[in-house]
Amino acid sequence: MNPRSTITTAGPAVRGSTLLGSLGGGARRILPGLALASAIGLVASALARLMPVVGAPVIAIVIGIAVALVRPASATLKPGLHVASKRVLQVSIVLLGTGLSAHEVTSTGVSSLPVLLGTLVVALVAAWLIGRALGVVGDVRTLIGVGTAICGASAIAATDAVIDAPERDVAYAVATIFTFNVVAVLTFPTLGHALHLSQRSFGLLAGTAVNDVSSVVAAASVYGHAASSYAIIVKLSRTLMIIPIALGLALWRTRREERREERSGEAVSRARLARIFPWFIAWFIAAVILNSVGVISHPLSHDLGNVAQLLIAIALAGIGLSTRPRDIRHAGLRPLALGASLWAIVTLTSLGLQLLTGNA
Repeated sequence: MNPRSTITTAGPAVRGSTLLGSLGGGARRILPGLALASAIGLVASALARLMPVVGAPVIAIVIGIAVALVRPASATLKPGLHVASKRVLQVSIVLLGTGLSAHEVTSTGVSSLPVLLGTLVVALVAAWLIGRALGVVGDVRTLIGVGTAICGASAIAATDAVIDAPERDVAYAVATIFTFNVVAVLTFPTLGHALHLSQRSFGLLAGTAVNDVSSVVAAASVYGHAASSYAIIVKLSRTLMIIPIALGLALWRTRREERREERSGEAVSRARLARIFPWFIAWFIAAVILNSVGVISHPLSHDLGNVAQLLIAIALAGIGLSTRPRDIRHAGLRPLALGASLWAIVTLTSLGLQLLTGNA
């Protein structure tokens, strides 16, 4: 036998075996943490049916933090928890796009867009100004601002997938947004009746000043069926704002990376900058386009939306499990004060803009 031919034949087989072994080893590394996060996500989704106002993402992160409080994540769990909190999170955001369409934005009517966009801008600007005044800086300020401006846990998840925030900041932001969602559900119907808001006006208020879909539905359905229907349309239109916000944050982060490398005298790596770009947002846009042109049927869109909510619950379970509770305690009450301020400002802005634009 020719030794050279033996080497040539065996080489690829050995390399293939090594590659498969490497892939198998990678799967074994992520399985424990991913399985635990998935189990908590499934439990949270089941409990959410009994507590729809709370929602599966909040339940999942609370369970994850509770488990971490009793037993912090071991080294064995960390690779899988990282995959859950990052990769699973990105997939969930892409699937959310299958439930949105450009038609839903236009169907809200031109008259409602100033209220929707106005509350968005006010929330983001106020987050920066008030956050600075309170000494709330960095990612937690960004997450609370975007969560309040757009759509709560989903927006926080999308933003985290772009800026890769610390788990403690994500946990604190989700908890803050949830707190004021509950306050809104309990107080908005009474406020609406006191102000004699119409069904459409209350739907616009709920759609712009309440965050997670479950809380929007809970608040608006108490007020009336027409309010609930309109609030959902406004809320879904608001969710589309994830696209420009995420892209803007990615460009800002890219520019910051360029400046850092220029100051250090390093050559700016285009390959590295390409990795910074949130490619999952491109897939999110593709999903929205496919749904807009009718490629995705309504039943399939509904099913994919349910899968997206489950994946968000799994991702937030991973974040909760990775959180060190002492880090949240160390943050103090200032982020909560920021969340309260933004919630009040967005509520007043929504009502004020409705009055100015004739929607009240």
